[in-house]
Amino acid sequence: MKEDHRNITIKDLPEDERPREKMLKYGADKISNAELLAIIIRTGTKTASAVKLAEQILARVDNLRELPLFTIEELTDIKGVGNAKGVQIKAALELGTRIASSFRQDTQTITSPKDAADIMMEQMRYYQKEYFKIILLSTKNQVISAETVSIGSLNSSIVHPREIFNIAIKRGCASIILVHNHPSGDPTPSKEDTEVTNRLVEAGNIIGIEVIDHIIIGEGKYYSFREGGII
Repeated sequence: MKEDHRNITIKDLPEDERPREKMLKYGADKISNAELLAIIIRTGTKTASAVKLAEQILARVDNLRELPLFTIEELTDIKGVGNAKGVQIKAALELGTRIASSFRQDTQTITSPKDAADIMMEQMRYYQKEYFKIILLSTKNQVISAETVSIGSLNSSIVHPREIFNIAIKRGCASIILVHNHPSGDPTPSKEDTEVTNRLVEAGNIIGIEVIDHIIIGEGKYYSFREGGII
């Protein structure tokens, strides 16, 4: 018997097992994570349907929160995921991440360290590298935007006052909040964190853009340098 080398598509599945049909019939909240991912993937491989391929991808993470951390290169290392599928998956995940972290930043007003932490928590708590970001504020402490300044290694980030305040000056902000994450999940500041904070506060005083806080994001918790009396 001649072997069939066609790609296995969702249409090859029985109608009651097709993710798109199930979603139309029952709603997006009623289908599995693998089925949602299969809809994005669209086609499978010679030996696995899109659903099976989605299950293989999900098996690579301990929980769904880790999925957006996949790079396109890591996705394409999975058998059956080429560049096209990798880009499709990454684009969908990035869109979801942006929606989850938006919090209507254009109209949000910062009144406490918790407000700043809440804006950045879901975006930063699962990063596996140390990201350094700044929240830019207007004269009324309304959020103008949140910008990434640097991406470091597993346990350190490299930041320079020039990079931070160049962004702040260009955006015309009145003050900034420094934010970075600890991949370990423990937001306790290190000696280096304190030294960097003091240096950036001094630079801000000279330039005329106040650094009103530095927030360290951990696993579901944060540390505020203002609440800690360091700023």
